[in-house]
Amino acid sequence: MKTLRPYLGFDGRCEAALQFYAQTFNGQIKSMQRYGEAPVQAAEKDKARVMHAEFAAEGVEFMASDGPPSNPRRIGDNVTLAVMLDSKDEQDRIFSKLSEGGTVVQPLEETFWGARFGMVTDQFGIPWMLNCDLAPKK
Repeated sequence: MKTLRPYLGFDGRCEAALQFYAQTFNGQIKSMQRYGEAPVQAAEKDKARVMHAEFAAEGVEFMASDGPPSNPRRIGDNVTLAVMLDSKDEQDRIFSKLSEGGTVVQPLEETFWGARFGMVTDQFGIPWMLNCDLAPKK
């Protein structure tokens, strides 16, 4: 099963943006993980940055982050399309097709959050994230 969700990038303003959208859409921040809480290297000044968050309101769902400090998000390049999958074969097929004439940003690999993940920018300049959960959802 595929699900397409926008992934929004906010260079250091993710938490404030999520709070704004929660009030605007009567929604909620479903989850928020900071760089300081994840098993990744982060400078002390960057540990409070949001590594990944999920937002939901009636009819509105998206994911968001501040992005890594080494790759700040700017207005105009701060939206990525994330495809959530439950089949590695389908993930391989889609990733391969999106890579044709495009640029692999991060090859498909298993992650610390229990998924197989990769990023690619297609030949039309659209950035994609493909995430395949390795454990079935309960």
